[in-house]
Amino acid sequence: MYHPFSVVETIKSAWNIFKKNFVTIIVYSVIAFFLLTILGVIIGFVYSPTNFVGTMFVSFLLIWVQAYTTLGLYKLIFTLIDSEYYDFEFSQVIPKVKMIWSYLAVVFLVAFTVTNLTILIDYLEPHPEIQLAVELIAGVVGLYLALRSMFFNTFIVDDASGPLESIKQSFALTKGYLLKVVLILGIIILFIAMPAKLAQYYPIISVAIIFTYPFVNIILAVTYRKLVYSHQDVDDDIAETN
Repeated sequence: MYHPFSVVETIKSAWNIFKKNFVTIIVYSVIAFFLLTILGVIIGFVYSPTNFVGTMFVSFLLIWVQAYTTLGLYKLIFTLIDSEYYDFEFSQVIPKVKMIWSYLAVVFLVAFTVTNLTILIDYLEPHPEIQLAVELIAGVVGLYLALRSMFFNTFIVDDASGPLESIKQSFALTKGYLLKVVLILGIIILFIAMPAKLAQYYPIISVAIIFTYPFVNIILAVTYRKLVYSHQDVDDDIAETN
């Protein structure tokens, strides 16, 4: 039957997926965590103001691996959702090169915009009133755009969309559901912020990222799928099978 989008149902479905596939998801999360940690350590050794080429190469490699592991996690999540009743092969969770470039294109576009906006704000320092106004406007507009485009990566993985197409699709997906998306985002921030805060007093809790990171991404993936079902007015397969 058709299920209208529900925040409670979304969290419940995400938890069921996480619980049913706990070992698979955690093994992937641990491998990705250690791979990124090792690359981070390598960058620490390689970095040198006089070795710009080497530093840039390793840094780009780290960015590429981060994109690969992020999209790989989404591929894994969607595969687990779609393959609940049959086995899947490892090749199904490997993101395509086109997906990586599309993802990086959006990331670099955001980085370029933020960098230039920061330069503009710094340039306006002699005019504090104008600077404050620009900061407020940029903050509000930036938050709105972030909320409307937050599902670009799921479209890149699930629909093989290009960078601009994925942003456009995300805008269409969140239309009419912005408040519920904000609530979902608030829950995700809570899952991330709580362990981070507790880790300041109990460092061992920082290991929780291995569990919270994949879980919040499962929430995003399930939210995306449920919003798609709601827009298409079709059966909510996730709710029916979990």
